[in-house]
Amino acid sequence: MDVDTRMLRYLTVVCEEGQLTAAAARLGVSQPTLTRQIRALERELGVELFRRSKAGVVPTAAGAVLATHGRELLSGWAAALRATRQAAADAGGELRVGFEGSTINLLGRAVVEDFARRMPGWRLRMRQNNWFEESSGLASGELDLALWHAPASMAARYAHVPLGREERWVVLAADHPLAGRAGVDAAELWDEPFVALPAESGLWRDYWLGAPERGDRPARIGAVAHNADEWMAAVAHGQGVGFAPQSVARWAGLPDVRCLPVRGLAPSLVGLFRLPGRALTPAMAAFAESCRLHLEVQFRAAGGGRSPVGGTARAAARTSAQTSANGAG
Repeated sequence: MDVDTRMLRYLTVVCEEGQLTAAAARLGVSQPTLTRQIRALERELGVELFRRSKAGVVPTAAGAVLATHGRELLSGWAAALRATRQAAADAGGELRVGFEGSTINLLGRAVVEDFARRMPGWRLRMRQNNWFEESSGLASGELDLALWHAPASMAARYAHVPLGREERWVVLAADHPLAGRAGVDAAELWDEPFVALPAESGLWRDYWLGAPERGDRPARIGAVAHNADEWMAAVAHGQGVGFAPQSVARWAGLPDVRCLPVRGLAPSLVGLFRLPGRALTPAMAAFAESCRLHLEVQFRAAGGGRSPVGGTARAAARTSAQTSANGAG
């Protein structure tokens, strides 16, 4: 008997949520579709997996046993995928990099062309970071590197090549009462509704809500966005304000939003992050150097005066590249 891993995932999520509606939303499918799939699995196995009531769904003894083994199988399958992708990446030929919604406009064609000159024959594949998974795809093996504006604490959790630091600004609708100001204090924003990332994003949701600075003051959530475009649209429509890297002011370009500096927020650590324990390959180091150079050009072109990438970051990138020069691609 063959059971699709998707069916096991449906089963485990329904067990965890206890509600078909919540499970369907988490899985990104409609509730009728999820119901049909669960019933199809029950017919395939010849057992009842859930007991349904007005309060939700509860796994039967058989359902609970299958969910336990299903989690183990899914975990093993994810590990196998990571190992397979890692082997393919280490064999050379393709570097997979995640980017944030704002940074793709800063790291455009010039970075790709510079990387191609440094690593002839290599292909660069870029994908927007996954807001539904804290590692953005690093843990699953979908990405080799992720470009993040991150809290300083991430440097202890992930290996990384630093590219500099950047201030966090606030983005708000053009008709917001604070929109005409030259800048605001963070304390002025704590009672504002915020456009938040999904709960699945983990620490990223808290970080971009200003949790480290707001202390015990709970965040008011005006809307939840699932990607960068949704986030900007929600802000523009007045559903809430939000924090973003300073560079957002150079690419937003929308008449319906304003971007203002915020006093009282710690800057973000900008870097290329990878899983802890994973070596920095020559291809990764080459991409880091291409990013560093292009970020510097973009910053100066925007009238920033000096590059946000300091000498320490340059030295770290160069040292990493030299150290890895004899390693696998």
